[in-house]
Amino acid sequence: MKKNIAIIMGGYSSEVNISLKSGNVVFNHLDREKYTPFRVHILKEKWVALDDKNREYTISKDDFSFVLADKEITFSCVFNAIHGNPGENGMILSYLELLGIKHTSAPFYQMALTFNKRDTLSVVKEFGIKTAISVYLNKGDFIDTDKIIAKVGLPCFIKPNNAGSSYGISKAYNKEEVLNGIETAYKEDAAILIESFLNGTEVSVGVIQYKGAIKVLPITEIVSENDFFDYEAKYEGKSQEITPARITSEEKSKVEAIAIKVYTLLNMSGFSRAEYIFVNGEPHFLEINTVPGLTLESILPQQAEQAGITLHELFENAIESALS
Repeated sequence: MKKNIAIIMGGYSSEVNISLKSGNVVFNHLDREKYTPFRVHILKEKWVALDDKNREYTISKDDFSFVLADKEITFSCVFNAIHGNPGENGMILSYLELLGIKHTSAPFYQMALTFNKRDTLSVVKEFGIKTAISVYLNKGDFIDTDKIIAKVGLPCFIKPNNAGSSYGISKAYNKEEVLNGIETAYKEDAAILIESFLNGTEVSVGVIQYKGAIKVLPITEIVSENDFFDYEAKYEGKSQEITPARITSEEKSKVEAIAIKVYTLLNMSGFSRAEYIFVNGEPHFLEINTVPGLTLESILPQQAEQAGITLHELFENAIESALS
């Protein structure tokens, strides 16, 4: 009997449109012989399931079901394609776990932890993982730019603590740009992170659970046409994404070992894609994405293709892993 699969997409953050694209790619690549997939839009104003003619059906928040042709539709599994809040930060996953509904992401606590850049860095540092030097601020804190610059140096990066797709990130070369960057980051989040600039080769490493084992996908080198890997570079073609990365075999072995270590110590499951920068041959951890982009242009699908894994296989594996 075919299983009903909800592909949740949208969300409450600036990443809503990217999430809708990711979710639709998943929807288009699921095997109709095994599954009956439904696109489910989780938006601030509504939770709705869509049929093949894009007609909307209200999702009951009591049990995450909806009624189609007088029949109640429930789900065997939820495929999480929500970037940001409430999918990547664990909020909707805790709700699903309370209802006993399987999903394709890590447990809600791991998702909440890894969505918080500061807390993730605090954890990985305890295990000897190299990172940038950082300063953490909450909205309303006194801003001492001289003290910040003395600690992290210039240039530096200013990031929202809880956001993705490079929204609200800026690179600052002087005090005025630091202040402007802080203001920009606060538009995305009430907590921000200011980090030292790491000068080196940036790589993106996909780590997934595949057929019951942790698998590192081919590594992607990021070469941005802009000053850093910002939104335009990620989604508007202003970067080269070279897979496999042009790194030495020693660098490859080092970053693969660290990527597995990070995935394991953070108790991850499902998809992940983490960014690292090599400084003097040593990989420095930047952040981890637990609902990475799944569009045809996104990095993780490119890496899967290089590994000989089709999107059909990638998405089916996520569902079957969740169900088992």
